[in-house]
Amino acid sequence: MPSEHRAILILLALAIGGHGARHVLSSSEAAPGAIRFLGDSANGSPRAHRDSVMAHARPLGRGERIDLDRASVRELERLPGVGPGLARKIAADRDARGPFGSLAGLDRVPGVGAGLLARIGPAATFSGTPRAASAAASAGPPAAAPPVGAGSRAAIDINTASEAVLQTLPGIGPAKARAIVAYREAHGPFASVQALGAVPGIGPVLVAKVAAALGVP
Repeated sequence: MPSEHRAILILLALAIGGHGARHVLSSSEAAPGAIRFLGDSANGSPRAHRDSVMAHARPLGRGERIDLDRASVRELERLPGVGPGLARKIAADRDARGPFGSLAGLDRVPGVGAGLLARIGPAATFSGTPRAASAAASAGPPAAAPPVGAGSRAAIDINTASEAVLQTLPGIGPAKARAIVAYREAHGPFASVQALGAVPGIGPVLVAKVAAALGVP
């Protein structure tokens, strides 16, 4: 066989072999346009990301609870009826105004109503204390109004005293204090302590007690 024919045959064999190799290799790859799924990478980050998404997307297990005063947005999304948008609102409100402390505190978030509170109640827990409650606790209990005595009689004016101040007078409770203020607003100032007798529910005996407490003859 002439040498040039032998060379042509060798080149033809090499070409056929190369085409066959490419066919074998391409068959292991995905077809053009097909969707490829990422497996584990060298550092495992794709699988870690996928596992994280699946963990946050799964519904709560039996007895599992979420602390709404500490949970991330992704954790909040797992609560029944709470989607991504509402989860972000809850977290933003908590960051701006402090912990909720209870379901009643959570109700301040726009979009959270009685129906949703009932759904998430069994799965919700709260570890924080609302700022208002914290401030009230640090301030201590409100000071009680001082009893009427010799040193405070002149300071009480039945024509300007509030309901709280009127209640420091003997025999005057919340209802009678409201009645005095209402009568005063409707008919004008009292001409004297004895004029309190015109207020419904206040009789001569009570007027005498109040007059004695105020040092009025």
